[in-house]
This record gives sequence, structure tokens and C-alpha cells, in this order.
Amino acid sequence: MFVGEKLANIRSLHGYSRQELATKLNLTEQAIWQYENGYVSPSLDNINQLKNLFKVKVKYFYSKQDINGLINENNIAYRSSERSSRQRTKAEKIHLEYLENVLTSIEEHIVYPRGILNQLRDYAIDYKNKNSYNQNNKSVIIEHIAMYAREKIGLTDNNDNLLFLLEKSGAFIFEKMLGSKIDAYSTWSKTERPFIVLGNKKRSSVRRNFDLVHELAHLLLHHQMDIADFEKKEHDEIEAEADLFAANFLLPKEKFLEDLLCINKLSNPDSYIELKKKWKVSIAAIGHRVHDLGIMSYQQYRYFNVLLHRKGYKIKEPLDNEIPIMRPGKVRSGFQIILEKNFTSVDNLLSYFNFELELLADLLNIEMAFFEKYKGNKPITPVSYFSS
Repeated sequence: MFVGEKLANIRSLHGYSRQELATKLNLTEQAIWQYENGYVSPSLDNINQLKNLFKVKVKYFYSKQDINGLINENNIAYRSSERSSRQRTKAEKIHLEYLENVLTSIEEHIVYPRGILNQLRDYAIDYKNKNSYNQNNKSVIIEHIAMYAREKIGLTDNNDNLLFLLEKSGAFIFEKMLGSKIDAYSTWSKTERPFIVLGNKKRSSVRRNFDLVHELAHLLLHHQMDIADFEKKEHDEIEAEADLFAANFLLPKEKFLEDLLCINKLSNPDSYIELKKKWKVSIAAIGHRVHDLGIMSYQQYRYFNVLLHRKGYKIKEPLDNEIPIMRPGKVRSGFQIILEKNFTSVDNLLSYFNFELELLADLLNIEMAFFEKYKGNKPITPVSYFSS
């Protein structure tokens, strides 16, 4: 029997509305609605069109594998220049649920250590509850949690290996085409797995670092908040909290103030190039931090921003092409282990999910060539192995 919910999920994953899908198939929106709600089954010709469009096997539409309920879409936090629509949030929810399902399948063969992010989240919740979290001391509490998290994650005198250390600490970090409006988003799954999804449009390493820590802030400070239901004022408040966390985490006050002693011209963006190289933080963010710490006056900060525009640094800063952009590697490494050791095979994975290889590669943002080199491998038996 055709499972209409599977069509609704794969449609949402690809970001199509019912009307958009209907237009592609030369059908009516009502026909798509009937398919998804189980009133009518598509013809074989339409099934083949759907399978080719979405890069799945025919069996996908007839299997009961359920992913719904693994992610609460209201808890997804966006780093975005505008608030996300319900349709977009639904699509990202489905995307994360497919990722959660893939990770669960990997963990049939290897075990990802949980890391410390869950502990850090619990610490942040407890610390906020024990202290009066209001406008008078919110910044002090956020600074404390940021510095505590920085220490536990393993950062010392710079921000080198930030992405790697976050993955080691338990984060599951992915890249995805998110368009021009959304930089990143994050949430916890129902299984307590922390996700961070980064936009993979061309951004500098230092901007990616800020995105990572901004999302880390949401994971630690805003657990289980119904963010999707927030009014604009509430949404702006938690975004400001995440920005404050990121500033304290990436540029720890004590060490950063020591670095500023050698800066002669505070209002000149070029004065901070060496600090950008050390901390892997943008010149714009460094200037903002200097102003927030009261080291740079309002007039100096205004002139600093004038120079940012004049020098073109709002678009591209010095060192942007020289500091390498780090990419997630934990999930890729997991697949490498289970495929190289023949714990499973590419064909078995595709049969399990009822995906074509192109969809699996797109979902994980891993090039198809990575999987294709293991295509002829056969799994050994028994198939259940574990490693830490």
C-alpha cells in the first residue's frame, strides 16, 4: 500500500509545496493532497516520476519506516537575517529527522561517544536556575557559562580546531545549502543528540566560527524553548544572548584585554589583522567586542565602522582567503570506518533507506565519489560491531 506520509516527508525535504510538486508532475494540488492523505494511490507512471524526482527507490513509498517525531520543529533555532517561515522550518525538521535516522543506522555498527555537550547544557540550565537570570545580571551569567563551556570543550589561547573540538564534544555538524537568508541553525533531537547545520555558501572561516558558537549558545542556553512561536521581540532577545555568548566564548575577556595593550589605533580596522589571525574571529566582531568592553568610545566605534565600509571589509576582510575553512568530519569518518571494515555495504545502506546514492550524498553533503569507491564491497558477518 502506498504510504502518503512518505511522500509528504520527501516533498518537504526537497522544499516543495504541494502546488509546486503538482506543477512538476502536471497534476492538481488536490491530487497531491489525496496521495499524501491516503485517499488515492498514484499511478505507476506518477510513482516513477516521483522516484526519479526525489532520487528514491520505488519501495520507499511503500515502506512504513517512520521518522516523524524525532525533532520538535518549534525548538529549531536559526542564525538568520530574517525569521524562517513555517514551510521552511518544516523542511528543516524533516531534514534533521532523516539525518537522525541515518545516524541511528550507523550506530548499529559503531558507537559515537556522547561527549560533554549534554553535560554543558545541564550545567547551563542549572546555573541559570540558581542565579537570577534578568536584565541586571544576564550578561554576567552568559559570560560565566561561555567561559565554562570554552574550558570544558578544550580551547585555550586561541580558537584553533574549534569545529573539530565541537564534534569531539558531541555535536553533529552538517553543511547544507540554506540560501542567502539563513547562516545556520541548531536543535536537540528527541534522543538528546545536538545538531548544528551550517550553510555551505561561500563564507570565510572566521564567519563560520561565529556561526558555530552562536548555535552552540542556542543549544546550551535555549534548550526546549518554543522558538518558532516567539514574537519578534522575544526572538531578538535570544539572538542577542547567543551573540553575547559567542563574543565571550571566542574572545575571552582577560586574554583579549591583554592583546589590546599592543593596539595603538583602536578605530583602525587594520590594527586588528594580527588578532584576527590569532583568534580566527572577524575584524568586525573584534571591533564590536572592543566597543562592548568599553575600550573604544562610541565616536571611535562609529569611525571604525565607516572605515570597514570604505575599505570594503563588510564584504571581504584581510586573511579571509588565507585562513582555511574547516569542514565537518565526524559523520564522514563514521561511514569510512563501517565501509572500509565492511561492517555494512553501500548497497545495504541504500536498501535500508530506500534511497538512491545521490539523495544519501546530498543529505549528508558528502560527495558521491566517497561512497562510489566502496560500491563493490560486500559486508562481512556478523554485522554488529562496536567501537569507541
